[in-house]
Amino acid sequence: MTETLSAPQALAPATGPTPQKLKRSIGVVGGTLLTLSCVTPASTLFVVVPDLFATLGTYTALTIAIGSLLCIGVAFCYSELGTLIPSAGGEYAMVSTMAGRLAGWLVFVLSLLVVMIVPPVIAMGTADYLAPIVHIPAPLAGAGVMLLATLAGLLDLRANAWITGIFLVLEVVAAGVVAILGFAHSERGASALVHGSVATDSGTPSTVTAMMVISGLAIALFITQGFSTAVYLSEELEHPRRNVARTVLATLAISTAVILVPVVAITMGAPDLAALTSGNLSDMVTTWSNSAVGTFVSLCVALAIINAGIVMVIQNSRVLFASARDKAWPEPVNRGLSRLGRFGSPWVATLLVGVPGAALCFVKLDTLYGVTGVSVTAMYLLVAVAALLCRRGSHKDVPAWRMPLWPAVPVLLIAVLAYILTQQETQYLLWTGGITAVATLYWALYLRPRRETRWLVSIPEDAQA
Repeated sequence: MTETLSAPQALAPATGPTPQKLKRSIGVVGGTLLTLSCVTPASTLFVVVPDLFATLGTYTALTIAIGSLLCIGVAFCYSELGTLIPSAGGEYAMVSTMAGRLAGWLVFVLSLLVVMIVPPVIAMGTADYLAPIVHIPAPLAGAGVMLLATLAGLLDLRANAWITGIFLVLEVVAAGVVAILGFAHSERGASALVHGSVATDSGTPSTVTAMMVISGLAIALFITQGFSTAVYLSEELEHPRRNVARTVLATLAISTAVILVPVVAITMGAPDLAALTSGNLSDMVTTWSNSAVGTFVSLCVALAIINAGIVMVIQNSRVLFASARDKAWPEPVNRGLSRLGRFGSPWVATLLVGVPGAALCFVKLDTLYGVTGVSVTAMYLLVAVAALLCRRGSHKDVPAWRMPLWPAVPVLLIAVLAYILTQQETQYLLWTGGITAVATLYWALYLRPRRETRWLVSIPEDAQA
């Protein structure tokens, strides 16, 4: 890593046939809709947040708020790097160009770990919210959602922007209903948000410590991390130098509001501490209103999860497409992953994301959130390192969006994210570390010896103009 991070490396363009480029077809509105859909406010609120309620109780809103503040600094890094390196490779293209190929490769593996595992597990949550109408085993429901998302991912990106936009409206409506009901049935004042307590198994209150909040920040970062999708779409955004930053920052602001406001309302409106800790939001909504409203909200959440699946498949396929174009794999694999279909989408990469995702729905993934939290935190740390290096050499005078308070923002992020990593559970650190070690071995044995022909991270020609 010392050799890799010592200075940005100038990466030669890939040799051979001219790499295929994605079509620029969406503006800020379409990009924001797709990116917001990847944050999936409603599915995050109803699927991920209940786990935080179980461990952090009334401090859940505070933890998410702190995580959102950290994400502002992360969004600044993404915005500047995304306008300098507008590539479908996202984080790995940015980090490879600024911090070196090995760092970029590790970021690629971490991002792939997150985006390949999370969609099927969130998809399995569909079964719980379809329960008012039909009972489907979670694995079957999740597999169905992943296959449906795969079919949608094969369509033109503009069409998907409209599909996901319609679903997103329903997500926001569901989150709004929960917020209104929670505030209308408030059982405790706003002071409860800064006095952390959680119910134990016996139902008695227990104090939430500062260290528990710090440990929970990894999941809080994951809750709003979907804003990074904007840089994956930067190769398909019109005028990326201007629109990438707008899309990243707008998405973070909107998604934080859509998630945080209902969390505050739920915290204040939960009938008691035990109900809040249980995290059964469907029962709370039914208690606050009636079964019809509860069913409506549940169906909106189910659609939100389908929406999340569509956008995550789109995002993940772009990552695989870019990795093949940049020669990360043996040549037959590269040729297959870089093929574009009749709608301009990378169809082989899309199938390789969606079909295995459907299969993963039948695998038990108890450590998902822990491994994902560690992966997201480590990925953000490497992005912050790249942002610290992005104003040196040839990139210093390139026209791009520039973050305020540089270099203080990336330096502070590096320190905070490194500390958050030290507070995670050992088993999650070992799982993520083991996968990273295997990726490093692949780099050392295959990619590095072929550095003249493999892992040649490129920037689309029109983006360099």
